[in-house]
Amino acid sequence: MKKTVLLVLASCHLFLAALAQQPLDYIDPAIGNVGQLLEPTRPTIQLPNQVIRMAPQRKDYLDDQIASFPLTIVSHRLGQVFALRPLARPGKMTYDHDLEVLKPWYYSTYLVEDDITVEFTPAKKAGIFRFEGTNTLLLDVYNNGQSSYAFPSATEITGLETYHGDIKVYMYGVFNTAATHTIQGKKATITFPSSTKNIEFRYAISYVSEAQAKKNFEELKNRSFRQVADDGKKTWNSVISQIKVEGGTEAQKRSFYTALYRCYERMVDISEDGSYYSGYDKQVHKENRPFYVDDWSWDTYLAHHPLRTILNPAQEADMLQSYVRMYEQSGWMPTFPVLFGDHACMNGFHSSVVFLDAYRKGIKNFDVARAYEGMRKNATDATMLPWANGPKTALDDHYHAKGYFPALKPGEKETIPQVHSFEKRQAVAVTLGNSYDDWALAQLAADLGKKEDAKLFAPRGQNYKTLWHPQKQLFMPKDIQGNWVNIDPKFDGGMGGREFYDENNGYTYKWQVQQDIPGLISLMGGKKGFEAQLDQLYREDLGRSKYTFQATFPDATGLVGQFSMGNEPSFHIPYLYNFTDAPWKTQKRTRFLLDVWFKDNIFGIPGDEDGGGMTAFVVFTAMGFYPITPGLPVYTIGSPVFSKVSIDLPGGKQFRITANGSSVVNKYIQSAKIDGKELNTPFFTHEQLVNGGHLELEMGPKPNKQWGTATYTPQSLSVK
Repeated sequence: MKKTVLLVLASCHLFLAALAQQPLDYIDPAIGNVGQLLEPTRPTIQLPNQVIRMAPQRKDYLDDQIASFPLTIVSHRLGQVFALRPLARPGKMTYDHDLEVLKPWYYSTYLVEDDITVEFTPAKKAGIFRFEGTNTLLLDVYNNGQSSYAFPSATEITGLETYHGDIKVYMYGVFNTAATHTIQGKKATITFPSSTKNIEFRYAISYVSEAQAKKNFEELKNRSFRQVADDGKKTWNSVISQIKVEGGTEAQKRSFYTALYRCYERMVDISEDGSYYSGYDKQVHKENRPFYVDDWSWDTYLAHHPLRTILNPAQEADMLQSYVRMYEQSGWMPTFPVLFGDHACMNGFHSSVVFLDAYRKGIKNFDVARAYEGMRKNATDATMLPWANGPKTALDDHYHAKGYFPALKPGEKETIPQVHSFEKRQAVAVTLGNSYDDWALAQLAADLGKKEDAKLFAPRGQNYKTLWHPQKQLFMPKDIQGNWVNIDPKFDGGMGGREFYDENNGYTYKWQVQQDIPGLISLMGGKKGFEAQLDQLYREDLGRSKYTFQATFPDATGLVGQFSMGNEPSFHIPYLYNFTDAPWKTQKRTRFLLDVWFKDNIFGIPGDEDGGGMTAFVVFTAMGFYPITPGLPVYTIGSPVFSKVSIDLPGGKQFRITANGSSVVNKYIQSAKIDGKELNTPFFTHEQLVNGGHLELEMGPKPNKQWGTATYTPQSLSVK
C-alpha cells in the first residue's frame, strides 16, 4: 500500500510540474547550435527586435573555447563590435558546457581553466556584464578602420569602432569600481585592485553619436543587474505567451517555443531617442517612428513576415515604412536591408511580395504610394542579377523582351561584366523569382486602381512558363537565342547550381510558382500528375553518393529524396498536396519533416536558420497551418502537433485551433469545422483568423482520404 501511495504521489508531482511549465521554460537557445553543413544557430541573448544582441564567439556548440564576448552583434551573421574578454592574456577561453546558462534574457558561463564566471543581461540599447574571479578586462575590436578607447574618469570608458568600412559605432560604459587602464593600439586593458571580487560593466551603444551613447546609457538608470534581467524576462514572456499550446510532447514544445523565440531576432529597431543613423544615405534622420534594419527578404518573405502580420501588425507596418524610407534615401527598394545599406544578396525583389501580403491583410499604416513607386522602379529599372544592385543590364532587357533570363551554355565564357564571379547568372531561379515579384506588383497595381500597370505586369507573372520543358517536366535554362541548354538538372551548374538555379537544383525549383499553383498543376497534366510528381520528389535518387552531391550543393541539407528541408525554397512544397485530391499527404509529410529534422537538440535545425527565416516555418507548421502564397490572404491547413493552440490577437481577440485527439499517432484530419461550420477544403482566410475564428479538427491515426477534396479556387477565398 505504501509503495502504491508513493507512486501516486510521484505521478502527481510530475503532473503538477508539467502544469507549472510556462512557454518561456521551453526555450532552449542551444537548439541547432551545430549546423548540418553550414551555419549553426547562435544562442542569441537580446530583447525582442532590439539592438543589443550578444552570443559568445565560438565556432559552434562543439567548440569548448570562447574567443570573446561582443558588446553587440551588429547584424545577423554579418559582424559584431567591441570584443570583451575577462582577462588580459591572449588565446581563447575554455568553458564548461554544463555550467553555461542560456536564456533569451540572461547568459552565464564558467571559464573553467581561469576560474572566472561571466554573466550578461541585455536592455534595448544597453547591456550589463558581470565577472567574478578576475581583476582584469580587455576590450578589443572586430573590424578594421578607425577605432579608439578613452577613459573620461577612473570608472568610465568610451569607445569607437568602425563597422563595414564607414559606420561609426559609439560606446559609453561605466565600471562599478575605479580602475587603471592601458591602451595599446586598438586594445584597452582595464585593471582593477587585486582585492576586487566582482566587476560589473554597464554600457550603451549608439550608431548616432558619442553623446547619444551616453544618453542611451540612461536606460540602465536605477536598475540593478537583476532588475534588468527580470524586466527582460517579463518582456520575453509577453511576446512568447502570445501563443499558448496544449498537448504535444515536451520535445515538440521545446522545438516550437525555441523557434518562436528565434523569430524575434530580426528585424531590429535602431531608433535612438527620435533619431536614427541610415546606411542608405549615410545621414542621421529625425523621426519618432521606429526605424528597423537587418532583414533578408529572400528568406523572410515566405513565413517570417507573414507570422508577424498576425502577431504584431503595427510592428510590421513600422518595418515596411522603414523599407519605404530606405527606398527614398537610396533610390532602390532594398532586398536585404542591413545597417550599412542594402546587402545585395540572393535574387529577386521579394520585398514586393511582403508589401502586397501586408496590404491585403489590412496593414496599411505605411506610405503605400511610395512603396508601390519603389516596387515599380525595381521591376522596370533595376538589374535582376544575383548579388548586384544598380541599373538594368542587357540581360534584364532580354528578360523584359522575351520573358526569361538567358543562361550560358556549360563552359561558355561570361560576357556581362556585372555578373558576380561566384554567384553566376542563376538564370532559372531569377526568372521564377521575378515572375512571383511581378505578379505581386500587378496584384497591388490592381488593388490600387492602377489598371494600366496591372495590364503591363500581369503577363510577367506568367513568365515562369517560358522555361517549362514539357518533356523533362522541369524548369530548364534557355540561351539568349531561345534554345534549351541541355544540362543535368540534378547536378549541373557549378557550386550550388548557380549557373542555372541557386543553392538547390532543378528538382527544388520545379515548384517555385507559389503565385500560380493552378497554372503549375496544368503544366504537369492536372492534379493526378501533379500529385505523382510530388510523391516522386521525396523518392528521387540523388544519382550519386550523398557526399558527392552535398559537396556541390551544401545548402541542400535536410534531404528526403530530392526534397531539401534545409533551404527556404522548399518550405511550401509539402503543402502543395492540398491542391490535389490527397490533402492527407500534406498532413503526413509535414509531421514527418518536423519529427525528422527539427529535434529539440543541438542538431535540431536542418540548414541555415537565417534569424527566423526557417524557424517561422516551424511555428506555422507545428500550429497546423501555413501561408503558402504570401500575397493571397489565405492559409492552408496541415496537421497540428498540439491539441490546442490559441493566438492572442491585437484588439483582444483570439484565434483558436482545437485538434481533438491530436498526438504523435493521430496526425490525420478526419473532419473539420471553422466557426462551427463544416469545412471541407484545407484553406481558411486571414479575415477568419483576425476576426477571432476557431478552427476545430477531429484527428485520427489513419487518413480520411475524402476530407479536404471539395472543389475550390484558392484565389476566390482572398479578400476582394
